[in-house]
Amino acid sequence: MLSPFMIGIGGGTGSGKTLVTDILSRKCADTGVTVLNQDSYYLDRSGLSEEERRSLNYDHPSATDHDLLLGHLEQLLNGLAVERPCYCFVTHSRRSEIELVHPAPIILIEGIFALWDPRLRARMGLKIYVDADPGLRFIRRLRRDVGERGRTLHSVVKQYQDTVQPMHQTFIQPTKEYADLVL
Repeated sequence: MLSPFMIGIGGGTGSGKTLVTDILSRKCADTGVTVLNQDSYYLDRSGLSEEERRSLNYDHPSATDHDLLLGHLEQLLNGLAVERPCYCFVTHSRRSEIELVHPAPIILIEGIFALWDPRLRARMGLKIYVDADPGLRFIRRLRRDVGERGRTLHSVVKQYQDTVQPMHQTFIQPTKEYADLVL
């Protein structure tokens, strides 16, 4: 039996990572594909107050449970299903339900830090960085956060200036060098 082929899809917020993941998922559906979205692996901060959760920097690598993601990947590579956490962006916490993810011949890992962790990169057969103009990324993030996540215009602008863009420059943009393919 062949080992699953793993593809990492990284890039900045609003760059189009999810679109690329969705297209690859549809194109590879006959072969069998499973997706691990890094957004599901934000650390559970439900023990903090709502105000404390809102003030955290979710664009820093320390906001993500990289060890759990890596553990789930190892299980999938070994042919075992995993219980992926479900994250709520409105409350900034994990929901009580989980999603059962089954192993497949192709595993897609998608998220801003998909190419950041060297342990994940070492297992990837293909590394894709989705690049987009910063202005376009901001507009996409603004639309999504206001339309889908209940945020205000002011909160999105402040978060983008205070954490999203600086963290992109520090942690996300440098991962472009690891990509086999830049879109």
